[in-house]
Amino acid sequence: MKLTFLGTGAGIPSKERNVSAIVLNTANANNELWLFDCGEATQHQILHTSLKPRKINKIFITHLHGDHIFGLPGLISSRSFLGGDDTLTIYGPLGIKQFVETSLQVTDTHLAYPIEFVEITEATSIFEDDQFVVDVELLDHGVFSLAYRVTEKDKLGELHVQKLKDLGIKPGPIYREIKDNEQTTLEDGTILYRKDFLGADKKGKKLAIFGDTKYVPQQASFIQDVDVVVHEATFSADKEDLAYKYNHSTTKQAALLAKDANVGALILTHISSRYQKGDEAVLLEEAQTIFPNTFIAHDFYEYNIK
Repeated sequence: MKLTFLGTGAGIPSKERNVSAIVLNTANANNELWLFDCGEATQHQILHTSLKPRKINKIFITHLHGDHIFGLPGLISSRSFLGGDDTLTIYGPLGIKQFVETSLQVTDTHLAYPIEFVEITEATSIFEDDQFVVDVELLDHGVFSLAYRVTEKDKLGELHVQKLKDLGIKPGPIYREIKDNEQTTLEDGTILYRKDFLGADKKGKKLAIFGDTKYVPQQASFIQDVDVVVHEATFSADKEDLAYKYNHSTTKQAALLAKDANVGALILTHISSRYQKGDEAVLLEEAQTIFPNTFIAHDFYEYNIK
């Protein structure tokens, strides 16, 4: 799985950072793309990448502030023109359905595909299929704001090919049948049990993406042991009072949360425009002093989840 950051700034776009948008390539059979937030000009940012809007089939909105949703109407409309015809599901706080439908109605926009809305009002599990589970947690931002945790289910281990060959079973479709079924009956009546021919399960990956929030130490339980957490760091470590006043977090606070949760890696985003490119090293050092495996995202930054 891979994260691509299309926008990493807070509040308003700047020359160096667009507003919030992150794409997750799920690395499933269809390489589906999941979009987390959709700030203004997200579709413009996509033009500078190899990402295909028609591949986006899920959009997760953390909260309804404009710097996280103003790009939705344009992207949704363009997706229709660019060959997207399968259902798009949009998850987000109560009100996201009204925002999207009103935008499309007022502009007389007609789509070539249906939209399904899942409006969230509490901390709960919002999605599950044979590969992923998505859960949400409520944050503290003055408005209803969410963190999303994506859990990839464990995968079956590798097939012990040599063990099958030693039994005289030659490579072919039978190998797939053995791996796909708990037991397989051969032509001679022999019953093979899958568990006897598989290695240990491959552990699924876990990641969490936070919307805007104050520092709340108790949130560590939601992200315990995830492989990577993406967290806002609107302010530098010396601006805790300002962060609290405006319902945001500092670099230091994000690092403390990551440390307490024993996560694999921390990626800082949602950086205030008061900080220029030359300030990034200082912001990063503030977090790395507490949690060494910290990175700071910039627009078009990519992170492979290992």
